[in-house]
Amino acid sequence: MLWAHVCGGRSRPGLALAEQCPALCIPTPGPVSQPGRGCQSLAQQRQRSMPASGAPCSAPEWPNRQKSHLVGMAQEYQRVFKAEHKAVRCLDCTYSWNDCLYTTGTQELTSKMFGTVVVGVGIAGLARIRDLMNPMPSSPSEHLKLFGFVSRRSFGNINEAKQISLEDALSNKDIHAAFISTENRSHEETIRMFLEAGKHVLVEYPLALSAKAAHELWEMAEQKGKVLHVEHIELLTEEYKQLKKEVAGKDLVKGTLHFTGSVLDENKSGFPAFSGIARLTWLIDLFGDLTVTSATREKQKDKNYSRMTVHFQTANKKPLTWIEERGPGMRREKKINFCFTSGCLENFPEAPRSSVGLFMQDQNLFAKKLLGQVSKEELAAEKWRILRCLDLAEVIQQYCEEPEKIYS
Repeated sequence: MLWAHVCGGRSRPGLALAEQCPALCIPTPGPVSQPGRGCQSLAQQRQRSMPASGAPCSAPEWPNRQKSHLVGMAQEYQRVFKAEHKAVRCLDCTYSWNDCLYTTGTQELTSKMFGTVVVGVGIAGLARIRDLMNPMPSSPSEHLKLFGFVSRRSFGNINEAKQISLEDALSNKDIHAAFISTENRSHEETIRMFLEAGKHVLVEYPLALSAKAAHELWEMAEQKGKVLHVEHIELLTEEYKQLKKEVAGKDLVKGTLHFTGSVLDENKSGFPAFSGIARLTWLIDLFGDLTVTSATREKQKDKNYSRMTVHFQTANKKPLTWIEERGPGMRREKKINFCFTSGCLENFPEAPRSSVGLFMQDQNLFAKKLLGQVSKEELAAEKWRILRCLDLAEVIQQYCEEPEKIYS
């Protein structure tokens, strides 16, 4: 059996673990995929030059190491790394234990900071500035550093965050990521600019106001090797988490999700299927892929009232309905009526209050992506969900606009 190394001891910040060749080497149950790479080969190469106190352990000793000893040392490394507010970033990972990562290739102990800028200072933008300036202790967000914010309006400073120009945000090499919190209509253009400038992007939903643009932006991010993260905090609420637990494993017979809210300016927010994509995201996440069977929209211009009704079928041919209704003075509210073979669910289950804000949870997820701590499987599933919802939103818009019902 071949073994790989994880080294600890006299570590020096900024150096790959494999380059440090310290006194203690721990065997890990992972094959060495490429001889000549990683800690093992470097340790062997430097054995002659290392002083006695720093000589790496010898291969014959490895089989005598006990699994319990390995776990104990893994826990100790985890404690030290967290205490120093650092993280382990691994390439070519083959094994992990208690968040300590073991690799066959290069490992680096990283304390890298990602410079960030917030673009747009509405409600979401102000929340982003707040959370970037006050990250959760020992969380991935500690790797994000706010350089400033961009706005068309003149603010000067906001809570010690300084206002900078869009040009500075795009050209500054110390800024690695942009948080885009502008109106929906400008998302596509702003994302393109920052991706072209070689920046990672976090954007509030929706990603874009057309499916074609969304697919193009995602492809662009992948080609440039940048993270494109779309905020969907509706999936992070305790209310939704409890609902998902309640629905899990049940056989749907039929269901309705009805949302009401105040009037939006569609010139800025886009068609309701896009501005309301959080509700569509719920349905896809709860019940899997959907097919649009019909969609209509009623508008009463004199009353500034709009009601969009969409009918879906699940993969099992079960009907689902989504109603998005907006008008002056309408309370922001969601109502559900999901019927299963075991009974109907008409009220949201009781949910505890989260100690971590929704934007902070989302920020932590973005930081984990930047640090390479999200699996390829999770990233692929998220990409499918986001792009599938946008594809459906476009189909819904096409149904509703042919012909559009307008009542005076």
